[in-house]
Amino acid sequence: MASGWFYLSCLLLGSLGSMCILFTIYWMQYWRGGFAWNGSIYMFNWHPVLMVAGMVVFYGGASLVYRLPQSWVGPRLPWKLLHAALHLMAFILTVVGLVAVFTFHNHGRIANLYSLHSWLGITAVFLFACQWCLGFAVFLLPWASMWLRSLLKPIHVFFGAAILSLSIASVISGINEKLFFSFCCYS
Repeated sequence: MASGWFYLSCLLLGSLGSMCILFTIYWMQYWRGGFAWNGSIYMFNWHPVLMVAGMVVFYGGASLVYRLPQSWVGPRLPWKLLHAALHLMAFILTVVGLVAVFTFHNHGRIANLYSLHSWLGITAVFLFACQWCLGFAVFLLPWASMWLRSLLKPIHVFFGAAILSLSIASVISGINEKLFFSFCCYS
């Protein structure tokens, strides 16, 4: 069984994820003017918050579910359901974050998908949608054979880690892009 250090590190990761969300909210509220849902720059402010929450914190948490020692023994279905539900929550937050940024861009007549950040992000979201649908169909629904599941599991795990890494790269490049625009174009 896992030691107390493992659970302490899980608690630390959860705390860091919560702090990432809270600091992003603080940044958007107090340094970028707040939030709105009207096509203005304040609507854009939802985008970083929802993408950090969805594609990093919830996605990362969903990925960690199968690393918990309790998931290694006993029935797998509750863990599969938790894994799928956390990923679904991440996907919903991500889609709302994309709606916010595309609505802001369209309202302000700004081109969509014009930077490395946006292409990394949209690629991560597309792969995430494919991964979630495939995972739901193969691993959660009872129709797939054990042979198919065992064949696809390493691919599912690999792409899960790759999508999380791509998401983190997209978030970092997005924060850098926002800071660049803030310092160079608005001052």
